[in-house]
Amino acid sequence: MNLLDERSLSKLRWRCRRGLLENDLFIERFFAEHEGRISCEQGEALSALMDLSDNDLLDLLLARREPEGVLNRAEVHALLALMRRPAPSQNH
Repeated sequence: MNLLDERSLSKLRWRCRRGLLENDLFIERFFAEHEGRISCEQGEALSALMDLSDNDLLDLLLARREPEGVLNRAEVHALLALMRRPAPSQNH
């Protein structure tokens, strides 16, 4: 598995800035949990999701809809599964 290099990761982070706070929360949590091990395939899937409008992206992140058309690919589904997982509990 090829991981994103530092420069590609930085560019992807910049591209992932969104207008809806709800989307940013999902995206920031994903980066916080996986930043050091994001594969090129995951980066491409995330980049493809960033082509969506904020509302369409939020519908996918909240599982109101599933990917269609060019987004209906295994790597996009796998990425969404990671992004949809609940945040780890802070209560121990």
